[in-house]
Amino acid sequence: MATKSALETQLAVVAGFEDPRADLEQYPTPPELAAHVVHVADLNGDVEDRLVVDLGTGTGMLALGAALRGPARVVGLDVDRTALTTAVANRRRVGTKTPIDWVHADATRAPLCPDEPTTVLMNPPFGAQRGNEHADRAFLETAARLADVSYSVHNGGSQAFVESFAADHGGEVTHAFRATFSLERQFAFHEADSKELDAEVYRIEWTAPGEQ
Repeated sequence: MATKSALETQLAVVAGFEDPRADLEQYPTPPELAAHVVHVADLNGDVEDRLVVDLGTGTGMLALGAALRGPARVVGLDVDRTALTTAVANRRRVGTKTPIDWVHADATRAPLCPDEPTTVLMNPPFGAQRGNEHADRAFLETAARLADVSYSVHNGGSQAFVESFAADHGGEVTHAFRATFSLERQFAFHEADSKELDAEVYRIEWTAPGEQ
């Protein structure tokens, strides 16, 4: 297995959003965070030979990170067609040969029904924009439907919400860790050139609906 630092180096070539949309909270997932999430998932046996679905893939950072660790196949799903075009170009930059399907669809109504071991990786909107509150809840609902295990990035202070949601939807938080990363200024309403963001990552094991 390649090291986490090697994976981070491979993902450093992934381009971000050309014209990010504030309403979709399109912030690039930093390669160091993506590498950490994918590496932990791989160590837990949640990537190799499995279907990996990246909900709200954006320009493909998590999907491509997973593709470099030997999954059966990867699906990157996003509502923004322009972002998916960048994701296709990013795949060429990264050079992975793993089968990847880029799906243009709303992640909260994902048109997927996998019948194989499935891992969801996602860095969903935190719900910081007006009208987009609790956006991460809708992404978790999709993960609970699609996957037997998921890894999701949330705003700092989300532990009670995530654990409660998982318990109410046949899931259990098995791992949690903190992450801090820098977001560069990209929208007019941003006051600083960069901001340090405290985040939390959760691994959740989900029970199939018929087994609850």
